Amino acid sequence: MGRVRQEIGKAVVGQDGAVSGLLIALLARGHVLLEGVPGVAKTLLVRTFSRALGLDTKRVQFTPDLMPGDVSGSLIYDARSGEFEFREGPVFTHILLADEINRTPPKTQAALLEAMEERQVSTDGVTRPLPAPFLVAATQNPIEHEGTYTLPEAQLDRFLMKLVVEVPARDAEVAVLRRHADGFSPRALDGVEAVVTASDIASAQQAVEAVTVTDDVLTYIVDLARATRQSPSVQLGASPRAATALLAAAKAWAWLGGYPAITPDHVQAMIVPVWRHRIRLRADAEIEGVSVEALLTSVLQQTPVPL
Repeated sequence: MGRVRQEIGKAVVGQDGAVSGLLIALLARGHVLLEGVPGVAKTLLVRTFSRALGLDTKRVQFTPDLMPGDVSGSLIYDARSGEFEFREGPVFTHILLADEINRTPPKTQAALLEAMEERQVSTDGVTRPLPAPFLVAATQNPIEHEGTYTLPEAQLDRFLMKLVVEVPARDAEVAVLRRHADGFSPRALDGVEAVVTASDIASAQQAVEAVTVTDDVLTYIVDLARATRQSPSVQLGASPRAATALLAAAKAWAWLGGYPAITPDHVQAMIVPVWRHRIRLRADAEIEGVSVEALLTSVLQQTPVPL
């Protein structure tokens, strides 16, 4: 995974947090929602990530007129055989880049629900498995809301993490301009090589699952989830699925750091990216300026940490 970071660094500068999030999602068999203003390399990051992993990737530009069959596939009539045959959609890949996912209606967004949760597509009574590994990396723009659709809670809950891709720091931005001045092309990705195989990824995922966790840490995760539900500012708190997602992300983060077991520190590091999109605040709390990130920070401060 360290070699994957190095390869991504050949094309993407100043997004170490987002790279870590993608690696954690891959190892935990989850999906990622990337949110950021245009021009911060969200699409380039995913393309470089898949190139360094040596995995197939497909990109879907989500638009208001996109249909569910355009994503998952559809039955096509074959005049020669007189039968219908299934034509696979772009979801049949290892890494699916769902660009600007909030620009398509919920009907089309729902086409991804089964694929993201069950790793399969069901059409006309036939279930077709998706390749392994399978990861959906969706992007959205938090600024421009004209012509967008709010992601349903069921859709948001399928994403293991929501990563906020920030504008890089000053030195990193200078490095980006230097690369472009020297002839770097974000479309060619010259020099980025595949440094792992699908079997390496499968082995890493199994190693992450083998990371141990004590009952005290499990209780700590549950206490954090229950604290979000009891907050007066919260309309919808962290669900049991959110708790299992936090556990999976903490396992991956611990494994990347070389730890055989997760600690409360790993849980605390993952709680914001894993839960920031799963908690719905009350309208009066939003008016008062309460943010989900501030709420989660408060929950961490008030919940006793196991020693």
